[in-house]
Amino acid sequence: MSELENAIEAILFVAEQPVELSRLAKAVEAKEVEVTTALASLENRLKDRGIVLLKTNHRYQLVTAPNLASVVERFIGQQFRAELSRPALETLAIIAYRQPVSRADVEAIRGVSSEQTMRSLLLRGLVAESGHSQTPGQAKLYRTTAKFLQVLGLTETDKLPPLDEQIEEL
Repeated sequence: MSELENAIEAILFVAEQPVELSRLAKAVEAKEVEVTTALASLENRLKDRGIVLLKTNHRYQLVTAPNLASVVERFIGQQFRAELSRPALETLAIIAYRQPVSRADVEAIRGVSSEQTMRSLLLRGLVAESGHSQTPGQAKLYRTTAKFLQVLGLTETDKLPPLDEQIEEL
């Protein structure tokens, strides 16, 4: 394991939020391509361990391995969170596959108001605001979070199943 990889791991270990690739490169004084290579090596080294490298939109974070989340929750003493309602799942799926997306776009697809559902997903930390649209009114845009990926057991949004498979299951 290289000194660069160790430095990146240390930074990700103490970071409270996902860290952008450019910020990592600046912190370790390396080129982004070198950091990307070191991240791939780190990800490989963490396979079959208690933590995984989570990738979200060129941001990286070390998180609990999804298969161990229940053990960690028991240790921390968190209460089991209620399952998401069907409207929440629909809204979350729309955001996941169309992100970034405005609440108006979600409502246009669902055909019903999504204000309460969106608020619930925000409070659970599964979605977050990600800026404003460039259209008149500059609506807030939303995207999924690292927690969303962790709950689904994914390391990046590119690993979501193809949309057509999801539609066939409904």
